[in-house]
Amino acid sequence: QVQLVESGGGLVQPGDSLRLSCVISGRTLSNYIMAWFRQAPGKEREVIGSIRWSPGITKYVDSMKDRFTMSRDVATKTMYLQMSALKPEDTALYYCAAKHFASDAYGYWGQGTQVTVSS
Repeated sequence: QVQLVESGGGLVQPGDSLRLSCVISGRTLSNYIMAWFRQAPGKEREVIGSIRWSPGITKYVDSMKDRFTMSRDVATKTMYLQMSALKPEDTALYYCAAKHFASDAYGYWGQGTQVTVSS
């Protein structure tokens, strides 16, 4: 089992930056892929990017890579999502997720952290 807990969301103004955290507990993560997703009101959940925990290779959806950066701290088993130049359309519930690299779907999810971008 893998447990995920997100934090760091909040209300920010357009143009601000924000860093989300995802603390991971449970299994050894060396064979896991972690990802950040978001779901805006009335919209489908969309992936932002993923990171192969070991060796830390990241992949992003093209539309996200200019303003969003994923990283991880192996020692604390924490994954981060650094967001910059936030826009109102970035308002969403942000989730972290995990899957074994051989799995098709993400089977482990956090509860989400709300990000609201508004002036």
